[in-house]
Amino acid sequence: MSDAELQEEEREVLLSIYDGDPAFKQLTPTIFQYKYGEDNDMKSFLLEISWGATYPTEKPTINMNTFYNKHILQEVKDKVMNHLEAEAEQWLGSAMTYTLFQSVQEHYADLVCTQPDSIANINSHTSKLKITEENQQVEETIKKPKKEQLSKAQKRRQWNKADGKGERQRGWNWVDIVKHLSQTGPRTEEES
Repeated sequence: MSDAELQEEEREVLLSIYDGDPAFKQLTPTIFQYKYGEDNDMKSFLLEISWGATYPTEKPTINMNTFYNKHILQEVKDKVMNHLEAEAEQWLGSAMTYTLFQSVQEHYADLVCTQPDSIANINSHTSKLKITEENQQVEETIKKPKKEQLSKAQKRRQWNKADGKGERQRGWNWVDIVKHLSQTGPRTEEES
């Protein structure tokens, strides 16, 4: 039997076994997912198995890096992956997807024993980069204030007031004496 025929046969068997099981999902004809644990449980995770062109004579690709698994510690993911790799080695040449799913189901408690029960415990286990007060101060000093946005007319007026070097012409703020006196009128003798 060819690999393609074996894959088709295994696909039919998987669909008949997991018919009506909400934890099982077939994404494509060669990619299958199974969710372990209850929804909103910190120990629940999603296991994805995808077949290559020469499956089952070669091991399937096992993926634990799905968005659903973002809360799972890396050491737990590695433990599950190592367990599945060892299990897949034993079943090379035969249909193994159901066997892999069941093996994780049987060893679920052992595989997730190091996974914390709450988010607070996860934060203490992870080695994420913490932002210190010094880093925050550095970021605040790096931020530059926004430049004032001027309209085209405002920019044109500023340009017209200044010469090419950005300096204003000599006497730009001088008062025109003749114009000023004409507006105020002559001084009479009574006022003095």
